[in-house]
Amino acid sequence: MTPPANISQLQDLPLPAAVSYLPQTWGWWALLVLLLVVGLGHAGRGLYRWRQNRYRRAALAELSRLELALTEPAQAVAALRQLPELLKRTALSMPKPPAVASFSGQAWQQFLQASSPTRLPDDFAQQLALLAYAPEPHLLELPPAQLTQLLNNCRLWLEQHHVAV
Repeated sequence: MTPPANISQLQDLPLPAAVSYLPQTWGWWALLVLLLVVGLGHAGRGLYRWRQNRYRRAALAELSRLELALTEPAQAVAALRQLPELLKRTALSMPKPPAVASFSGQAWQQFLQASSPTRLPDDFAQQLALLAYAPEPHLLELPPAQLTQLLNNCRLWLEQHHVAV
């Protein structure tokens, strides 16, 4: 049996050599460069898509302004009249706008439905035409549930329509 060691005889253990965090081989540098290129490409694509959707953000802001104007009776009719125009301007503001300027009736309905991933009401274009051309007393008599549904459909189309870029 060995006699117990005296504390004064203990020695500090040597520390291991410092390890550099920099990559030691060219493969790690290549991987780092590849990750940077992919990251920059992804950021660039995101910026491109964000800039391409600028028209959509502006249209949604305008729709919010129109919804706020609908709460005031003095501005309600003017706000309702601007709703069909907003959708048409949005369609014309797409990055590669289709020839929708002359669309009305069934052609306008088909375009709205074709560019929407969700199903729109079959008479959506008719409702928009009603807002654009109906006499003021008729617009004031529209039920609030119908107006809410129409605004929801407009918001849905503005948020979700797809653009072939």
